[in-house]
Amino acid sequence: MTGDGTRAVRAGLPEAEPHEPTLPGPVFAAHYHLPGDATGPYTYGRDANPTWTLLERAITELESPDSGAETIVFASGMGAISAVLLSRLRQGDTAVLPSDAYQLLPALIERLEGYGVTVRTAPTANDAQLAALDDSVKLLWLETPSNPGLDVCDIRRLADAAHARGALVAVDNTLATPLGQRPLELGADFSVASGTKALTGHGDVLLGYVTCRDPESAASVRAWRKTVGAIPGPMEAWLAHRSLATLQLRIDRQSVTALALAEALTGRPEITGLRHPGLPDDPAHRLAAAQMRGGRFGCVVSFTLPDKKHAERFLTGLRLVDNATSFGGVRSTAERRGRWGGDAVPEGFIRFSVGVEDPDDLIADVLRALDGARTPADG
Repeated sequence: MTGDGTRAVRAGLPEAEPHEPTLPGPVFAAHYHLPGDATGPYTYGRDANPTWTLLERAITELESPDSGAETIVFASGMGAISAVLLSRLRQGDTAVLPSDAYQLLPALIERLEGYGVTVRTAPTANDAQLAALDDSVKLLWLETPSNPGLDVCDIRRLADAAHARGALVAVDNTLATPLGQRPLELGADFSVASGTKALTGHGDVLLGYVTCRDPESAASVRAWRKTVGAIPGPMEAWLAHRSLATLQLRIDRQSVTALALAEALTGRPEITGLRHPGLPDDPAHRLAAAQMRGGRFGCVVSFTLPDKKHAERFLTGLRLVDNATSFGGVRSTAERRGRWGGDAVPEGFIRFSVGVEDPDDLIADVLRALDGARTPADG
């Protein structure tokens, strides 16, 4: 059994060939030679690509190294999410989804309802509501830790409850990454993620993927990708595979620094609602510690400042942190999440994504910006 770092460095690499690169370059091809009646593994560029194959194999080795799982990569995380929901649900079905998940999920819910699918929602932290299933439910969708609230649900318990009713379970594993959490090992049928975030980690690739427990589910998701054409470019797939080699280094550094930042923010009078699953007194800590791997609680810290103006002053005062959306990159980012209007958060809510900067430098920058954001009335 190899460690996470070794697996990340070697994941998906082909057998060594003399005088060939360790990781072959991207294959740019719309079509392939097809002699006679042979179809072979590669026929047309919307169906498959050798660069995708290596990346899909690599992600599978990280998400579910000891099973017969299969991964399908997509042009974006939303492409991956849509593929699972729209390939598995039919008119008359019921799906249960979190009410506090990624902000574009409501748009997809509206689409599902337009197709005659009944959608029920419940908060991520409320396992009882999520587990209240009946025989009409065909799919339970989970997001843990949730974005941006950082709540956690019990994947194994909920998967058992769903399977007892004949429902499938999908888990958005974006924030945790496969080094922090393996949903299939906890009973899920699909592990879905935006590879745009921490998986690739450099803020320069849009990518998504679905890792499926069994071949039948994988075939359904793969057919959906082919039908709608939500395919990644070969360069994006190659960049993603290249980035996996540093995944453990990045995740471990970010997790440690995120916890240190959260601890440094504890007790700040202007901050309310401080959340990070690694904090011992965080509402999600006990479950996260049991469910997430290697003490990797993620790179995101969230908290709320008194109001919009206070939050904007804080963001403007940061020197080492980009005011940008997304998370999981090597450069720290922060944003006032309420600016998008899609999340049920206060106007002063900050989602902070910790990068790989020196922890002391980053924390000092944040504390200095917080001090500078105070007004005389704050004391």
